[in-house]
Amino acid sequence: MKVIRTRGRGARNAAAVLDALERRGGAALDSVLPPVKRIVERVRLGGDRALFRYAAQFDGLQDASRLRIEPLEMAEAWDAIDPSLRIALRTAAGQIRAFAKRQLPRSWSRNSTSGLMVGQLVRPIGSVGCYVPSGRHPLPSTLLMTVIPAHVAGVERIVVVSPNPARETLATAHLLGITEFYRVGGAHAIAALAYGTRAIAPVDKIVGPGNLYVTAAKRLVAFDCAIDMLAGPTEIVVTSEHGDPAEIAADLVAQAEHDPEAVAILVTTRSEIASQVIAETRKQSRDNVIAREALSRNGIAIVAADIQEARAITNRLAPEHLTVDSADDLNWVSNAGSVFVGGWSAQPMGDYISGPNHTLPTGGTAWLRGGLSVNDFVKLVTVQEYGKQGIRSLGPQAVLLAEAEGLTAHAEAIRMRLRKASPRSRSGRLRRKESK
Repeated sequence: MKVIRTRGRGARNAAAVLDALERRGGAALDSVLPPVKRIVERVRLGGDRALFRYAAQFDGLQDASRLRIEPLEMAEAWDAIDPSLRIALRTAAGQIRAFAKRQLPRSWSRNSTSGLMVGQLVRPIGSVGCYVPSGRHPLPSTLLMTVIPAHVAGVERIVVVSPNPARETLATAHLLGITEFYRVGGAHAIAALAYGTRAIAPVDKIVGPGNLYVTAAKRLVAFDCAIDMLAGPTEIVVTSEHGDPAEIAADLVAQAEHDPEAVAILVTTRSEIASQVIAETRKQSRDNVIAREALSRNGIAIVAADIQEARAITNRLAPEHLTVDSADDLNWVSNAGSVFVGGWSAQPMGDYISGPNHTLPTGGTAWLRGGLSVNDFVKLVTVQEYGKQGIRSLGPQAVLLAEAEGLTAHAEAIRMRLRKASPRSRSGRLRRKESK
């Protein structure tokens, strides 16, 4: 890790580093777009033939008949894992499901004025593709985080793709009742989910994290198939004035071990904390090659001039994971994917078992949205129902607005109901006669 200071001789360099960090998402994706575009186009046009060719090349799938994973293989994986892991998976699933249920928006209706009922219906999207990385480490936790919110939302068809899925991932799929699971990954899997092939029918939305190639593919297909977000390499920011340097370093190293491109940042006003944290990260990453590489590339300790500047820098970075010292700090946090409060809140707890989703916005996109949630799997359908009194009350004002915009047919459609609702209208007189 390197130290930058926002005041003094290093101020100009600090400003340049912060500017680069704000732009950290797009530049990396741009570098891989040309090859990813070729893969996506070839799968879109060539279907299974292109998909199987890339699956053999990148995923080692030589037998196309093994593309779809049978439920029996998942069940056998579940039986084969350690019983204590089965308990842990069930516990994590319960925590994630309970959180998603609390997040789920509700259908409602109310009378906003006499003669007008308004409301919303909550409806699930039809199908979703869940991408589960399977590179350096098996990630059954990502399967839990993507599939369970879709289940809670009521999505009818849930497809999982993962290259070379580990036994633990297959076991988790059995736990969740997955029936459509494909042994494929990378940009070619994203293209298959978006456009469909004979082997894999297209889905309405693709969710889940991945490497740069997967993320670039999601960006390319986003106008044809909905996506959750462009979730790239892991990021962590710890903003602290009195945290334990060893614990801060432990969280930085933990997130750094995901990927050599991971970003790990400490923001503080205290130079002594910065020095102690850097020393601890060196010690704790000594035997962790990936974490050591990530910290060397993208590990930064920012020493701010004062607490207000430290807070402003944190919000400017809009980190995926953020740790702060106390609950009072939540008052100033505006931009973060997920916030961890206090020294007891080890960030890896959020990766596995807390309940909030670990698929989070990276590359500064926490400026715009939070993490994956049950809301990513539902549609809000608004409803409005007028009665006679409602059209009488609000119709004349709506006519004025339509005329102000020059939309005469809009105005006439409303006037037609106003005439019908008028006490002097023929239909109104007939109804009064019938009531006598």
